[in-house]
Amino acid sequence: MKVKKFKGSTMPEVMQVVRKELGADAVILNSKVIHEGGFLGLFKKRKIEVLAAIDQTKLPKKKNIVHKKVTEPKPEVNTKNLSPNQEDVLKELREMKQWMQKNATKDLTFKLPYQLAYDHLMKQEVDQEIAYELIDSIQERFNNDDIEESKIWDQLSFEIKHRIANKGTFGGEIFDKQFIHLVGPTGVGKTTTIAKLAAHCVLNRRKKVAFITTDTYRIAAIEQLKTYSKILDVPIEIAYNVDDYKKAKEKFQDYDFVFVDTAGRNFRDEKYIKELGKIVDLNHDVNTYLVLSLTTRAKDLEDIYKQFDKIPIKQLILTKKDETITYGPVLNLCLKYKIGVAYMTNGQDVPDDIEEASIEQIAKLIVGD
Repeated sequence: MKVKKFKGSTMPEVMQVVRKELGADAVILNSKVIHEGGFLGLFKKRKIEVLAAIDQTKLPKKKNIVHKKVTEPKPEVNTKNLSPNQEDVLKELREMKQWMQKNATKDLTFKLPYQLAYDHLMKQEVDQEIAYELIDSIQERFNNDDIEESKIWDQLSFEIKHRIANKGTFGGEIFDKQFIHLVGPTGVGKTTTIAKLAAHCVLNRRKKVAFITTDTYRIAAIEQLKTYSKILDVPIEIAYNVDDYKKAKEKFQDYDFVFVDTAGRNFRDEKYIKELGKIVDLNHDVNTYLVLSLTTRAKDLEDIYKQFDKIPIKQLILTKKDETITYGPVLNLCLKYKIGVAYMTNGQDVPDDIEEASIEQIAKLIVGD
């Protein structure tokens, strides 16, 4: 038996080296996260350490013996008189069997049933490193023992909530500044979201509200916000440049909240951020929220966030929750950039289709019921 220790930055990287050196028949004895290097105990790098083994015993060659394949009759299961609980168990067993048949030849990162949870996170587009850390932490907590699948989902939900709890503020109704800016790429629903927030403040909190729009690139956006201003009976000002913006701020100085709609542009164009800063003041006496669509690809969401990293973003507002079933990118953003989520929108109706975000909600969306 040859036993060897391997290290790498990610689990897939380590597994590739294991297969290269020990072959496809190698057995993973143990895996864990370690931190090494650094200077005076600081700046240590995270590594994955795997202990693998291979049996080197030379086995005698097998003779070519022809065996007749005997097909055993499959036992029939009578499902007519099963209780609801028994039917659920039978369903889970069938799903487990299908999964095992599908993955019989695939290299597993974790032992069953931890692998099921890991695969689920990957389908939810959770970052691979984050998914590995979550499942590895649960597996380590139970000393790599086999546990019930339902318990793993409970532990996964707990682990997600625990990790994002201190990364930022979650939930809305925390406007602590008079001027509230919404920024983000085009097509994410900033104008509709502003109308929902303003309607909530006017109808539910009895606040004095006004609108400023700097989205002069789209006539439709101006007309849309004008329509909302008439419905809510709140004033609106259009700012074509920084002087217009300053005048509008002075005009609405006595209002409780002033919601500022900004132009949505191609997020990959660095000029957009610079132009935005020339028209509105994003650094003084304002709350700025980055509006992102949940239908956007995970990689693009991170690229968008990085484009706005020079702006003091208070929280995220996530739109189009009703148009996707993939929520892993939310977890990626929260953990990687230590940012919280204020609201999620789930439709076009104003003011109804908006809800405060919470760590419980995010965990449930990712893990499922």
